[in-house]
Amino acid sequence: MIQHRLIRYADLIPCRNAFVDSRTPGSDQKENFTLIGPGVSENPNQHVHIAEPHGFNIGGARQPPRCLNSQHSHETAEVFIVHKGRWRMIFGVNADEGEAVMEEGDVISIPIHMFRGFENIGEETGFLFAVLGRDNPGKVTWSPRVFDLAKEYGLVLLEGGRLVDTTLGEAVPAGATLQRAPTAGDIAALATPPADKLAGCVVKPRDFAPNPASPLARDGVEELGIITPQATADGFAPGPIAGWWPHGFNLRALRLESGATVPSHRRAEEEVIFVHRGVLQVTTPEGEVIMGPGDTFTTPKGLPRAFRACSSNGVAAYVVRGGDSPAAPEFV
Repeated sequence: MIQHRLIRYADLIPCRNAFVDSRTPGSDQKENFTLIGPGVSENPNQHVHIAEPHGFNIGGARQPPRCLNSQHSHETAEVFIVHKGRWRMIFGVNADEGEAVMEEGDVISIPIHMFRGFENIGEETGFLFAVLGRDNPGKVTWSPRVFDLAKEYGLVLLEGGRLVDTTLGEAVPAGATLQRAPTAGDIAALATPPADKLAGCVVKPRDFAPNPASPLARDGVEELGIITPQATADGFAPGPIAGWWPHGFNLRALRLESGATVPSHRRAEEEVIFVHRGVLQVTTPEGEVIMGPGDTFTTPKGLPRAFRACSSNGVAAYVVRGGDSPAAPEFV
């Protein structure tokens, strides 16, 4: 049955000490999730919901109000979709080089090789759906202050990205090399891009543009490009986020009016669906799943799938498709 490819929001299993900053005051209540792929966690005990390689990783972050994720840099694309809450994305090694305020439904793709952090500035627990580039997204580079605070609270990061928690009785392995904090030269190489360039990395739902050339478009159904690195074989032009750094995937929004359907079709690349609003029925030859808000589903390549909006308020979903130029679907 296809049910094992469905990850329900209510069943997400968090890791509360996934990274070296997890004991830093203000950051010690965050929950990290690895939904699909190996992820970028520094804790080898992080739960992975679906380990199958997709060419990208799907994760999530859940944080209460005023909880902060410390300044760090990634080696591959990092994309956030705000599912719940109000967030502030903070730029620069010292968190003083700009910010972007994000509301529910907003998308940001943060360029590689720059420091970023994020804070829940809303009044309720918030959730970010995350996409990271490549099967192996590489290690995280933390700001120097993170290392100082981690040592104070009993966490040690080894070279290569493994976390040792000395408060749990774990010991640094003999001969292991500790991860050093970035030097002034390292930090200079991770400079924050100009504010006008970063502004083009954020897209709000009101600015999503339906693509009438999408093979999925029909009465009551819109597919809208969000991250399109280049012109694609399924009819999407580059943008609105193309990026001067590699993504290796496309991100689309899919909107269906109540009762609207997309007929059965196959895809040649990995496809992951995340429901933001409404109830979506996905039907395949191997079974049917009913997805609610916050649920995630991955369909095997080549397996036919059909969609139907079951909720009275329609469906708003986000779709991650592998590769820079997804092929047109084959309707069956």
